[in-house]
Amino acid sequence: MNNMTVNPFDMRGKDINWCPGCGNYKILDAVKGALSELDLDRRNVVIVSGIGQAAKMPQYINANMFNGLHGRALPVAMGIKLSNRNLVVIAESGDGCMYGEGGNHFLHAIRRNCDITVLVHDNMVYGLTKGQASPTSRMGMKTSLQFNGVMLEPFNPVAVALALDAPFIARASAGDGEETKEIIKQAVSFKGCSVVDIFQPCVIFNKINTYQWFRENTYYLPDGYDPTDRKLAFEKAIETEKLPLGVIYRREGRELYEDLLGITDTPAYEQGVSDKAFEQMLEDYR
Repeated sequence: MNNMTVNPFDMRGKDINWCPGCGNYKILDAVKGALSELDLDRRNVVIVSGIGQAAKMPQYINANMFNGLHGRALPVAMGIKLSNRNLVVIAESGDGCMYGEGGNHFLHAIRRNCDITVLVHDNMVYGLTKGQASPTSRMGMKTSLQFNGVMLEPFNPVAVALALDAPFIARASAGDGEETKEIIKQAVSFKGCSVVDIFQPCVIFNKINTYQWFRENTYYLPDGYDPTDRKLAFEKAIETEKLPLGVIYRREGRELYEDLLGITDTPAYEQGVSDKAFEQMLEDYR
């Protein structure tokens, strides 16, 4: 995209309520850049989030949005997709929202395999509620509540997604804007549930996992890496010394939940409900 071209997904004049230096800004730029370069009609894009600092992002993008409950972005996103297959549906929120409160929905969204994109801002801390440990916080990290240090192994979203055979799994880093944008473009274009875990520094409440830490503790998968090899993807998913970035797993052709349900391309609002069906719905409700 030419630098002089106006991005149709920009919310010009909108105040953004994130801390200066927050990694969310870079993810926001990557998402807007990806949507624009994919030449998507903003009227057909819906971005759904839960609660948290990351969950504010849909408010800063010129597209349709739904800001819901903590941990509940995914069922809403799936409902929107099932009601209108023509929409590009993105669910995004933080690691606490998606993997903590929303952990059950994360598991079953992958099992069902709706054609949605899941973007997780993974800053390894609860940023909105002042720095408690999140599911992905590293062992030993001291917080206002875990003052002796986190005792549990961090949740591994890539390994869990692989175990459930998510058809597209990637990891990105907010500090690498161009690379993150390209990964998001692939995820949005993919047919199926695509999961992107995005490392995102929290400059206020996480003084350990900084931009420098992510640079020193990550690496990009080499050009010859085969993302269709699930066994190899598992090996990469459980690496701990340095964490791999890029498309870790990709499986084409897994059946969509929409197809299993027999949902057509005609949006639900255009189909209508017969009097008989409506009466049955009322009877079921009673």
